Amino acid sequence: MDITRIREEYAKSSLLEADAAADPYVQFGKWFDEALKAKVPLPNAMTLATNSLDHSPSARIVLLKGFDQHGFVFFTNYDSRKGRELAADQRAALVFFWSELERQVRIEGTVTKVAASESDEYYATRPLGSRLGAWASPQSQVLPDRATLEQHMEEATRCHGEQPSRPPHWGGYRLRPSQLEFWQGRTSRLHDRLNYVALPGGGWKIQRLAP
Repeated sequence: MDITRIREEYAKSSLLEADAAADPYVQFGKWFDEALKAKVPLPNAMTLATNSLDHSPSARIVLLKGFDQHGFVFFTNYDSRKGRELAADQRAALVFFWSELERQVRIEGTVTKVAASESDEYYATRPLGSRLGAWASPQSQVLPDRATLEQHMEEATRCHGEQPSRPPHWGGYRLRPSQLEFWQGRTSRLHDRLNYVALPGGGWKIQRLAP
């Protein structure tokens, strides 16, 4: 296969200033709703990019679990690689890609932990296996084999039963954006890119970026 010949012509929609919401959270909500209606697989899947402890880029896929005017929320193990990196450097970025709609959203900002009560509330909604898994997995640590992980799960099940409490090392983060870019694919690679930049006194400035 000649990878250089893999290409797609984007022509499904446009993103003009006159049609964009003044508030990026409103614009994101509109696009997210359209991704749901289009039945995009895992529309809440997003790339989370952090800075590693040696200042190298580090990225992985996580799931968005909520958003509002305060930011974008996800949950994970605080002792994982991303948790350790966020403890050292709160700056992070998110990327959503909805190929069926030929759309991308890039978000940059700072990350803080959500309140313990918010982590407790979400943890209680998770399937039992996922709740026990949060106890069983020493996320990002080296394991000798799969059997070791399964043994940890058996121990977690025996110790915590069917009503496990939230592990102290597991919870939520909220990324508060300093800028959000909405990308809409267009023909001839002349894509629409509208970038919302937070203003010091509140509000947002919208900039069109060259594709």
